[in-house]
Amino acid sequence: MADNRAFAEKCDFNFQLLSDLDRSAGLAYGATEPGATGNAVRVGVLIGPDGRIKDYRPKVVAKEYPAQILALI
Repeated sequence: MADNRAFAEKCDFNFQLLSDLDRSAGLAYGATEPGATGNAVRVGVLIGPDGRIKDYRPKVVAKEYPAQILALI
């Protein structure tokens, strides 16, 4: 999506952003609520190679989160 690309460029991200158009990922990870109409919140989820959640953060700052999670792992 063009909005994601513009945001990633603005923040100087070196990775692509995911669009959750049907809110299924947001619902699964607690970033949105059923029936919500506004934007989801930014949560941080570290998923291990076994597919299990290793770390969950209910609120993250997008520019700070990568360094925080790299320090954790």
